[in-house]
Amino acid sequence: MDNGSVDDGLISVDISRDFLVDSVTNMTDVPVPPDLLIQSSNGSAESEDESTKLTLAYETLYEIPKTIVERFSDHIRYLDISHNKITNLDPLVYFKQLTSLIADKNPITENCFLPPLPQLKLLWLNNCKVASLYPWVGKLKESCPNLQHLCLMGNPAAPSYLNGGTFYEYLQYRLFVVSQFPSLHHLDDRKVTEDQRSEAQRLYKRPFFERLVKPGPGGLSQLVHTSVTWNSVHNKVTSMLGREKRDNRNLLI
Repeated sequence: MDNGSVDDGLISVDISRDFLVDSVTNMTDVPVPPDLLIQSSNGSAESEDESTKLTLAYETLYEIPKTIVERFSDHIRYLDISHNKITNLDPLVYFKQLTSLIADKNPITENCFLPPLPQLKLLWLNNCKVASLYPWVGKLKESCPNLQHLCLMGNPAAPSYLNGGTFYEYLQYRLFVVSQFPSLHHLDDRKVTEDQRSEAQRLYKRPFFERLVKPGPGGLSQLVHTSVTWNSVHNKVTSMLGREKRDNRNLLI
């Protein structure tokens, strides 16, 4: 990190020297459009006070330092912890004002749950290690019920062209996630359409989904006890949908 450079942008913390410099983090290898970050429920992210933004990207961190939590947690709204080795997200519970979290390229799995972050509107977890959507997405919904922008591209649990997933697998994944977040405007690199939201509710509304997890050989009761791959849920949904009449809807991605 060049301690002599000063530019407009995010507050960047040099962990090794424990003082602040102003710099712009070069976000590379993030397969999502930058305009998703600019948008927020409160207007443009660019208009926010720069003192509410903090980046810890590329610092080879295994956890969020206690000194950082003590110094910044009470006022930071935008936090970038991308490109580190963080798996424990518990310290985020102290960031009461957090509305945007960038955590790309960390070894975060489906066993890493976020603490309650009711103010969070934007969450990027691209290229992490999330391999199972259920019950992880349900836990994420409980922690962040007001998400408007969510990016999970590059995770094993998010089938797409990035990891060899088929279009149908991607569509099922997309509809499942959309069904869990009524306020979601963007998922991955695309807007959520009204047709997608309607179809998501039709497929994954509670009575239908309860049949997937009911006890006995007709359901997937093990889902409520253990994490499973998206493929297991996808196969069960496919089988059940084969016995139901499907509406013709415009679900083009």
